[in-house]
Amino acid sequence: MRRISILGATGSIGQSTIDLIKRRPDDFEVVALTGGCNAKQLARDAIALRAQIAVVDSAECYAELRDLLAGTGISCGCGAQAIADAARMPADWIMSAIVGSAGLPPGMAALEQGTTLALANKESLVTAGPLLMDAARRYGARILPVDSEHSAVFQALVGEPMDAVERVIITASGGAFRDWPMEKLQTATVAQASAHPNWDMGQRITIDSASMFNKALELIETREFFGISPKAIEVIVHPESLIHALVGFRDGALMAHVGPPDMRHAIGYALNWPDRSHLPVDRLDLAAIGQFTFRAPDDARWPALRLAREVMATRGKAGAVFNAAKEAALDAFIAGQVGFMDMATAVDMTLAKMSAQSDLQNAPISLEDVMETDRLSRRYAIEALTTLG
Repeated sequence: MRRISILGATGSIGQSTIDLIKRRPDDFEVVALTGGCNAKQLARDAIALRAQIAVVDSAECYAELRDLLAGTGISCGCGAQAIADAARMPADWIMSAIVGSAGLPPGMAALEQGTTLALANKESLVTAGPLLMDAARRYGARILPVDSEHSAVFQALVGEPMDAVERVIITASGGAFRDWPMEKLQTATVAQASAHPNWDMGQRITIDSASMFNKALELIETREFFGISPKAIEVIVHPESLIHALVGFRDGALMAHVGPPDMRHAIGYALNWPDRSHLPVDRLDLAAIGQFTFRAPDDARWPALRLAREVMATRGKAGAVFNAAKEAALDAFIAGQVGFMDMATAVDMTLAKMSAQSDLQNAPISLEDVMETDRLSRRYAIEALTTLG
């Protein structure tokens, strides 16, 4: 029986992971579940899975969680330190699905025990890719990608030498606004940006899909995880969301990963790796689908892609700046303080200001440096957003 922990259990990735585990209760022992402030969901899952501990990130929700778990024998906790402590509890497989840079410290803590980390928190690689990969090597841990695109690349590379890889193509649905006239984008509402045409995801990642900031993060993540030159990484808009990535080899062949738009596919691959197991996902009817379509991304519509390439060229602390500014900009858009296109402008302004103040490329990087860069970048981003609002 494998010991499992899920960091970010109440989000969409965490819930999909729990769905798979519940289908095979005799195969898994759940150690720790952590979540945001949805104490009711976290408690229900902790009880159903007989977890050892459940942790919320906010002290405001702790009393509710404690009351819901009273008499169950399940321990509970709250706060960032408690989440990191939960990540250090011995487990064979840990899902890292906390959204944003908050997922980096517990992900690093999980690696210290030399376990397998299933990484759905792309921000960890964006903000501190070298730190994360070095920690995995130092502690003898393994990182498995859970983003659908990076899982697809990982699967396409099975049995292939990296020096045979010529290009990697990650696909993008284009999000809610892929067919909108450019002049309408600035006035797009939060509700409109939150309606994804293909995927069932949380609000923040769905809006990031519409702005293509999610794909921008994935560009950087591809470079950091696979060590591939930025010039060899491409993005193609694929509205059907059925081809998740392609790997091109030096002989001209393209290896594509094709599957339904269901995150349980990538989660299940990481959960069962190196084996494959039955998964409760749709089987594609290619004749009914009829065709796959593709289009080149437009940098004017999605400036986040240009910014991501600038970040990849700089590396160092640039990823931490980019992610922090993006998160602050997204907060402001959801709060109705700025327009849809203002988010990319604010990120651009923050990168410029931070670059002018310090050498982002060559500065030393530690976890503390990354978190301080995150804090300062958020402050500058908020200042930029105030001028745009």
